[in-house]
Amino acid sequence: MPNPSVDHPNLTFKASLMSATEMERALKRIAHEIVERNKGVANLGLVGIHTRGVPVAERLARYLKKFEGTQPPVGKLDITLYRDDLTEIALQPIVRKTEVDFDVHGMRIVLCDDVLYTGRTARAALDALIDMGRPASIQYAVIVDRGHRELPIRADYVGKNVPTSAAEVVQVKLAEIDEEDGVELWERA
Repeated sequence: MPNPSVDHPNLTFKASLMSATEMERALKRIAHEIVERNKGVANLGLVGIHTRGVPVAERLARYLKKFEGTQPPVGKLDITLYRDDLTEIALQPIVRKTEVDFDVHGMRIVLCDDVLYTGRTARAALDALIDMGRPASIQYAVIVDRGHRELPIRADYVGKNVPTSAAEVVQVKLAEIDEEDGVELWERA
């Protein structure tokens, strides 16, 4: 069990929402839905939004390869400079490297992230992606949709819908970053 006083001093642990097994099952289902909607993986690219969207995209790509025999290209997208709250998040925001080593023009792109909340991250990602070219379509995949949209954004692929209050925080843990998989619900003190 997490230790709120060490891990999150201003948060109280409320519940575990998804185990590692449930998260794996949800990602496999999303991969199958991507194949069905796009009639395979031809002309498809996955782009993960830093930070946790990157391993989500990489995992989906591995599942797609397992299911279809071909792995679509995977890119990493930093949206820091596209955010509309840049001045609110830090005096010196951390800018990561965008690595999309394929031409997005004319491709079907699946943007990948961990949590969909207000829609502002997705909006910034759309702006950053469109600056690279003109995809044929852009789809959006998330592990958790927690509601509370401030912009007219919706996910095409959702691992789990979790109704939350504004005081609650959904934390997705991924082994590549957090050394374990799972989704937890926390509440601000």
